[in-house]
Order: sequence, then structure tokens, then C-alpha cells
Amino acid sequence: MTDDDLLRYSRHLLLDEIGIEGQQRLLDANALVIGAGGLGSPVALYLASAGVGHITLVDHDTVSLTNLQRQIAHDMGSLDRLKVESAAARMAALNPGVRTRALALRADAALLDAEVPAADVVLDCSDNFATRHLVNAACVRHSRPLVSGAAIGFDGQISVYDSRGGEHPCYACLFPPESGFEDAACSTMGVFAPLVGIVGSVQAAEALKLLAGVGEPLAGRLLMLDGRRMQWSEIAMQRDPDCPVCGGG
Repeated sequence: MTDDDLLRYSRHLLLDEIGIEGQQRLLDANALVIGAGGLGSPVALYLASAGVGHITLVDHDTVSLTNLQRQIAHDMGSLDRLKVESAAARMAALNPGVRTRALALRADAALLDAEVPAADVVLDCSDNFATRHLVNAACVRHSRPLVSGAAIGFDGQISVYDSRGGEHPCYACLFPPESGFEDAACSTMGVFAPLVGIVGSVQAAEALKLLAGVGEPLAGRLLMLDGRRMQWSEIAMQRDPDCPVCGGG
């Protein structure tokens, strides 16, 4: 860690739970972020500012004017630019010491099987069930912890799906692939602008805790936010012994 690092991350170093050793773990870590939009924006910016050394962003989309209401990694100069390139530029401006890979690709099974094994943590910031299930399946296959978030309207949810120890459920235990959940799109349902910032910030916090080895992760718990009342609630989740993805054991 350089003198500049000691100054930049001094507020982390002052925390007994993180300190120099925890910050070094962040600097050595590799995070994979799926989606560079509403949730991916605060996730990418906070991971970069906190000093996660290697961050890979995956998103095939470009920036449109409708995105700027909530996707804070982008601005007017980003219009029609690839979201991963726009976000990577903002991350570099915030913290040039972080190494960022921008993959302007759709997160399909082949890409995930190539990228997930190299990650210490995976953050799902996508906006559809199909991608969430692909990401979850890849994380189970390659034994990687998954920090998943979702936001629509005024409602958000966050959890950590970590099936490595055989104790906690995966995403498919709670939302079975065959259950027929319908996606709700921002373009038709709308989304309260700060909601994605709140949910994405919690995702970033959970990822940093996992990487630094501090605190208690949200594994086995689903945290839900009612943004109308600004009220949080939590439910305990059990592993499904008949889960088609993790097998419950």
C-alpha cells in the first residue's frame, strides 16, 4: 500500500473491523458487476471509491436520456455511449488506481462461465429474471457469493446468495425458474430515482463486507424496502432441498 493509498483509504483504516489488512484484501479483490444501469451505477462507483482492485463491468446497453433520471454513473456526455465505457470512465476519474474491465456483452451462460470463476464476489445489478437466474446458476456452479438487488416503483430488495457452505439458499430456492414470475420494466412501471441508489449502495456494502471479511452478510435473509413509507422489513430464507440449481445440499 502506497502513501497515497494510506491517505485515500484512511477512513477505512480507522475502522477496527477493516484496518490495513481489510483494505489490502479489498485492493487485491476481484468483483464482477452484471449491469451498469440504475443499480450498477452506485455499485460500480462505491466499489471503485472503496478501492476494490479489479472490477469487471458487463452490460451490452447504451445510455439513453431516460436513464439519466437515476443512473448516476452517466451524464449528458454519455448519451448513446456504451454504459460500461461510460461507467468505467467515471470510475477511473474517481479512483485511477482501480483496474476496470468494460465488457459490452450480454451476460449469457458462456460469458458467465468465463468470468465468474475469476471473481471473489458477483453483484447482480440486472433488471430481468432470466439474467438473474443465469447469474445465480453460474455462481452456484463456480462456488462464488452473489449479491443480488432489485428495484421497481418504490419497492426494493437485496440479499446475499451464498451456497458455498451448504447452509444458505441460492436465488432459485426463493424464486424457482419455473415459477413464471413476470418482469416489471421501468419503462412501463416507473422507478423512484433514489430507490436504485439506496438498493445499489446496500449491495456495494454487502460486497465490501464479504471481500474484507467483516460483519455478518445478508445470506439467508431477504431485506425489503418500501420506499413510500421508507420502511425496511426482513424475512428469513430457507434452502430448498428440491432446488433445481443448488440441490439444497
